[in-house]
Amino acid sequence: MCHAPPSYKAMVESRPCLECAPMHNSHDPRVLPVREGVSPSCVVTPSQGGGLLIDFLAGRLPVVGRAEWLRRMERGEVMDEHGHPVTPGRPFVPGLRIYYYRELAREASIPFEEAVLYQDEHLVVADKPHFLPVVPTGRYLQHTLLVRLKRRLGLDDLSPVHRIDRDTAGLVLFSVQRATRGRYQALFRDRAVDKTYDAVAPWRADVAFPRERASRIEESPQFFRMHEVPGEANSLTRMEVLDVDGAWARYRLSPVTGRRHQLRVHMAALGLPLRGDAFYPEVNDPPEGDFSRPLQLLARAIAFTDPVTGRERRFESGRQLEWPVAGSG
Repeated sequence: MCHAPPSYKAMVESRPCLECAPMHNSHDPRVLPVREGVSPSCVVTPSQGGGLLIDFLAGRLPVVGRAEWLRRMERGEVMDEHGHPVTPGRPFVPGLRIYYYRELAREASIPFEEAVLYQDEHLVVADKPHFLPVVPTGRYLQHTLLVRLKRRLGLDDLSPVHRIDRDTAGLVLFSVQRATRGRYQALFRDRAVDKTYDAVAPWRADVAFPRERASRIEESPQFFRMHEVPGEANSLTRMEVLDVDGAWARYRLSPVTGRRHQLRVHMAALGLPLRGDAFYPEVNDPPEGDFSRPLQLLARAIAFTDPVTGRERRFESGRQLEWPVAGSG
């Protein structure tokens, strides 16, 4: 039996309900403002229930604890969607959105810096380092790309229009304005974006390139991993070899679809797991603070027609993977 690594256990134990604010920006700033770059989290009460709202919160989010909910309520930091405070004695209300600030007693530090490659009134393009999550989750709050950029740029409404894994480095696009956000999100939904990744993985002469990998990818019983299953394909990746050095090769991967962990799963399925991958083909999650084995996967370039300005856009990461691999000769 394979157990979830500590980083993913922490994510499940402390993540807020995702019924609200999946991009951490659907809140009304008149309810609770952004605080130190962090938007309030939101949870929705079910259609049926009873007792007090604090009973619901303590049961839904036990990691916070009833005593802590009381302290937050006393500070006026738990509000409903109408801007009314949620007090300890307030009765349960069905279908109510409740906003609160997520807090961490101790946050893991990420000692790597992001870069801003481009910024205008609608769009921010960031170049993310390895190990930095895009949005708050689990044991990460301030040390996330979104919160860092909000604080650095002073843009409270900033929101990612797509995501890459914490383990992956490279390009991430952010929407600046709510009014145009949906148009940028539609680019990814409609597959109107050309994305290319660089990767380092083993070289095998018996696996022919260039090639495509199409398969059905679903969440595995180990919720933090994905796997291929029989059925109609829902993922497609185009692959080519850029360079070979001994037992290793540098690959160009172009995902047509955007399933979670798609590139990692497809390469592992070919018997070519990415160098430094802690989840595929086997789980080998390093301890907190160990940055010695970054996943050799980089979101290298992204190109699209800007849906607001009509201009052709192309951005490229300034980061590099380890190549050639040390000691490969």
